[in-house]
Amino acid sequence: MDRIEQPKLKELISAGEIRNRVSELASEILHDIQGDELIVIGLLTGSFVFLADLIRKFCQHPSLLGIDFLTVSSYGSKMHSSDNVRIDHDIRIDIANKAVLLVDDILDTGQTLQAVVHHLRQKNPEKIRTCVMLDKSEARKVDITADYVGFKISNAFVVGYGLDYDNRFRELSYIATVS
Repeated sequence: MDRIEQPKLKELISAGEIRNRVSELASEILHDIQGDELIVIGLLTGSFVFLADLIRKFCQHPSLLGIDFLTVSSYGSKMHSSDNVRIDHDIRIDIANKAVLLVDDILDTGQTLQAVVHHLRQKNPEKIRTCVMLDKSEARKVDITADYVGFKISNAFVVGYGLDYDNRFRELSYIATVS
């Protein structure tokens, strides 16, 4: 049986730094949406840890209407985007005339976020705001920015806190670079 080679991981953002920043982001978002009926949409699979921590901070917000997920693919088992964004599973909740918060793990080339925002606009929401845990602007290929950003990072491949390399390392409580 072949042994899987373990990539080397170096901590980039600690679990404590993540916890603090998620709390700050939740406060910023709740301040901005004051009174809006909000639908939170997570991009699977990478955003699920971040989204779970973020929405727990919304527990005092009575206007949180619902949570749904979109499954998109653009990476496969590679360390870079294929430039081909495919929606594998669409949302089921009606977002027409509602405020939407789209949550993703990382904004790098921007192609996924741009494609999903375009897709969701076809469903006539009142407004769409975007929130990403990580912003890797050096990798950007399209003109898009997130409304809320956890951390800006360099153009390194990262794992942990929901982000993976070939479905591994999502369970890490911190974010690490891979070499």
